[in-house]
Amino acid sequence: MIASVLALQNVSRSFGGKLAVHPISLGVEAGWTTVLLGESGSGKSTLLRLMAGLIPPDTGRVLFEGEAMTPEHAPVLRRRMGFGLQSGGLFPHLTAEENVTLLARALGRPAEWRRERVEHLRALVRLEPAMLRRWPLELSGGQRQRVSLMRALMLEPRVVLLDEPLGALDPITRAELQRELQRVFAELRATVVLVTHDLAEAAALGQSVVLLREGRVVQQGSLQALAAHPADDWVARFLAGWPPRGEG
Repeated sequence: MIASVLALQNVSRSFGGKLAVHPISLGVEAGWTTVLLGESGSGKSTLLRLMAGLIPPDTGRVLFEGEAMTPEHAPVLRRRMGFGLQSGGLFPHLTAEENVTLLARALGRPAEWRRERVEHLRALVRLEPAMLRRWPLELSGGQRQRVSLMRALMLEPRVVLLDEPLGALDPITRAELQRELQRVFAELRATVVLVTHDLAEAAALGQSVVLLREGRVVQQGSLQALAAHPADDWVARFLAGWPPRGEG
């Protein structure tokens, strides 16, 4: 049996005395896209931040490739992760290329390696070369998301964590980038954890869906399996209408 790339063991987290994530045990398998799905306030983003070691758990532990994600070790372990935020999270005072290469430069990666890696990623996400010289405010929403994905992939991460990566986009651009992400993830055979509240996005990208409600895992599996066999009435209501008529 293959060990999980990321494993949460009885992990919980509270803010101001209120539990945002109740004790959860969860594994993320290599080469899969796992979607954290749920309504606003369900604990999706908090769970992703726990996985990334950006916040420590109150109870339990997070393991990344078998190593404990402690506050002391988290900065080093995160170098083997890629992280993407909603709306891109790019630094406005850096060009697109400077955003992509920021951490690689800080870590002293050779200039030639950086150039080759940027060109490879630019081709992978289908971004025009001229866009790399622009400031983030000069890019469209879709272009910013492509740059953000390049930055997340720059250091050849073992796992990519994406928080609502397409949430701020218009429906047409969002649908286009969903297809692009499918292609990129398939080409890279990447291990991805992606937060969304969008059912279509979860279906398009997720091989495994973790459905959350009020900080608890309600059900896990493919979206089709969840819709066919909901664990309770709330799951049935949340997934009502899925799959869309004409699909099955």
